[in-house]
Amino acid sequence: MRSRIMITLLCAMVLVLAACSGGTGNSNNGPGNEGNGGANAGANKGAAETPAASNTVNTAEKDVYRTPEMDFDLGGKTIKIVSWWDMTIPEDNPDNIQRKQNLDALMEKHNFKVEYVVVDYGEYKEKVTASLLAGEPIGDIVRLGKTYTVPALVKQDLLWPVDEYTKNPIAFNQKVTNEYYTYEGRGYGFTENQANLVQGIFYNRTLMNQLGMKALQEYVDEDNWNWDTFVQTAKEANKDTNNDGKLDTWGLANASLLDHALYSNNTSLTKGNKHNLDDPNLMEALNFVSRLANEQIARPTEGGDWTEPGQFFRQGNTLMYAGALHELSGLQTDMPDYEIGFVPFPKGPNATDYHSAEALFQALTIPKSVDNPEQLLYIWEKINDINSMYDYPDQASYETLFANEDDLNNAKMVAPNMIVLDHHTFPNLKYYDFVGELNDGVSVSTVVEKYKPTFQAAIDEVYGP
Repeated sequence: MRSRIMITLLCAMVLVLAACSGGTGNSNNGPGNEGNGGANAGANKGAAETPAASNTVNTAEKDVYRTPEMDFDLGGKTIKIVSWWDMTIPEDNPDNIQRKQNLDALMEKHNFKVEYVVVDYGEYKEKVTASLLAGEPIGDIVRLGKTYTVPALVKQDLLWPVDEYTKNPIAFNQKVTNEYYTYEGRGYGFTENQANLVQGIFYNRTLMNQLGMKALQEYVDEDNWNWDTFVQTAKEANKDTNNDGKLDTWGLANASLLDHALYSNNTSLTKGNKHNLDDPNLMEALNFVSRLANEQIARPTEGGDWTEPGQFFRQGNTLMYAGALHELSGLQTDMPDYEIGFVPFPKGPNATDYHSAEALFQALTIPKSVDNPEQLLYIWEKINDINSMYDYPDQASYETLFANEDDLNNAKMVAPNMIVLDHHTFPNLKYYDFVGELNDGVSVSTVVEKYKPTFQAAIDEVYGP
């Protein structure tokens, strides 16, 4: 598989480089990708807010809307693009070479320059929001996390609605603008990135074989990978292999799986400006989390921090670890003697498909004090309306990460079904207290009734009564 993609890459690179030497290279059709180098760039730059979007786009030429050609002169203006990583377009693959060519041609035609502004993630939110509130934004195109943008910043009329300018499905992810970043019927965020944050279960295939267990992939192939078979598998791997009276292999590294329970049952803690604690699907998810705690399914904590589950998995004696795809390369580096597999997080009873989720979603925005947003979005569209050489978003990344085709197909299956969880939008929701009581064995009904008023009060602080 890897040799196939490398041959394709090399052939396409030769063709594009030839085009570079012979003309303007101003190509304007094909699927887009994040101009910073891929869907995992944000995560790899140390950011909690990772890029995420839809993994499907209709690129049939007859169905693509393109903004009519515009003629304007920006008078030498420098367009500042702000993020917590450097969004300079890298000329590292044929797609990005096309983007860079498009940008160069647009700068010449419309008389502007581009400056990429990088703000450290630790101070990003405070610095960027302060500049917006002061009416002096530090950039023309600014990356913002949804948790502090929708609705908090859009309610204050600090950002332009962009949905009327982002109709090209190749250059703009339609879900981001029209679903994830909406307030009162308008869309305020955009991205060209068509890839998604993938979450699921990493498992130690080597340990699985040593324990003589049924292959996890068989459950997926049978469409029988659900919460019950997941618990059964975890219990089966909790073993005392040397008969000393103590467990020395475990089935599950994570003691807390609320977010995974939510997205795998197609539900959430909050829904717009209301808590969702009366939802039957949510109650199923909470009961699943409670079951994991009460039946002591997971490997017991040793007093570690949030990295402890990943460290448990790295020891090679724990079968499953729930995590995000950008962690895989690190696991592979740290576990050279083990084969690591990937399956979706198991389906809850309300789910017909496997899902992924993002709780710290982010996208690009345009501050209201910036003039002519339609010109900026026209430029962004024309940069990213390219002929992609890839068959699906993040193909090169997947084919680099995965040696096993089943694992790759599992990631492709999960990616389109991403749910954005909004509970971190509300600073006083007391999410971690809520999770802590569930994991401590407090009954679901008690926890739910206790936190209903707390949740709604936290939501009202942000949305208003």
